[in-house]
Amino acid sequence: MDETIKGSQSLIFRNAPYLISAASVTGSKETEGPLGKLFDMTSEDDLFGAQTWEEAESTMQKEACVLALGKAHVAPEEVRYLFGGDLLRQGIATSMGVEGLQIPMFGLYGACSTSGEALALAAMSAAAGYGEYMLAVTSSHFGSAEKEFRFPLGYASQRPLSAHWTVTGSGAFLVRSQERAEQGGTAQECLAGGRTAEGSARQEKAGQKSHVRIAGVTVGKIVDYGLKDSQNMGACMAPAAMDTIVRNFEDMGRTEQDYDRIITGDLGYVGQSILFDLVRGKGFDIRERHLDCGMTIFDQQTQDTHAGGSGCGCAAVTLASFVLPKIEKGEWKRVLFVPTGALMSTVSFNEGASVPGIAHGIVLEHC
Repeated sequence: MDETIKGSQSLIFRNAPYLISAASVTGSKETEGPLGKLFDMTSEDDLFGAQTWEEAESTMQKEACVLALGKAHVAPEEVRYLFGGDLLRQGIATSMGVEGLQIPMFGLYGACSTSGEALALAAMSAAAGYGEYMLAVTSSHFGSAEKEFRFPLGYASQRPLSAHWTVTGSGAFLVRSQERAEQGGTAQECLAGGRTAEGSARQEKAGQKSHVRIAGVTVGKIVDYGLKDSQNMGACMAPAAMDTIVRNFEDMGRTEQDYDRIITGDLGYVGQSILFDLVRGKGFDIRERHLDCGMTIFDQQTQDTHAGGSGCGCAAVTLASFVLPKIEKGEWKRVLFVPTGALMSTVSFNEGASVPGIAHGIVLEHC
């Protein structure tokens, strides 16, 4: 079997691509949270100068992509493929947001796990040599999500304490494929501090020196425990997060001790406690190494967000602004990033269907 393939759901890249730049764009409530000063672009106007919530979300995606490309000094025409998605029907926030870039694109839908899906596909394509640059982007907007899945904001509906607050934000990530000489070795060599002088020189000359690589992925399966409460997405997504995390351990022959942090997308306070119990039932204990983006982006004590943040933008902007800089600096050597998604629609909810979950694991390493 190809040494790239690990177990039933995972891949380890022999020539792991670099994540060379990232950008985050957020709204007003996110700016008031603990990470507010870390975002690349913020706006007090959640409409971002547009006429509708949907147009505002498209604007965020466009700005995030432009910022990520600008940081790496890469023109849109140099990008081979774009992988993007959002929460809206037919992915209109993405298609209308990135239209002007004219990059060949794949529209994705993985609910709040879409940032993981996009990064996995971008890394797989880059590692396979299908192009030098791949762009991954996701977004969500509180106004457009409430309008799409629950009630228009003017309805002023009550929200249960288990409910999440959809993050108004967009995160974009530029992935680059390089030859082994440019990379300076395998993922294991990078963790040990190794890199060839030739590789470092080439990256610095290109203005794209990166200390973060996507070393592998664990693609998630749909997991359905039969829960039907769409206002308690943490409980709906926790089983999928457990399944992917445990599968990553088993496929790659690792335990929680092999990661500095295991980061879920938006389980929130309710989902986190369920995840801990489920993972413990499989023989692992991740409590000391776990971080949830939905619990990190908002302050539960001062911001009325109940169970925490959610949405495609939640994991994406937290990764771009908070997680990647820590990996870049070497504070965290290896991170398992696991965005989580509740796969529901207004149709499935109104027909009484359960809410399945999915989670994708991205292994990020300091090099």
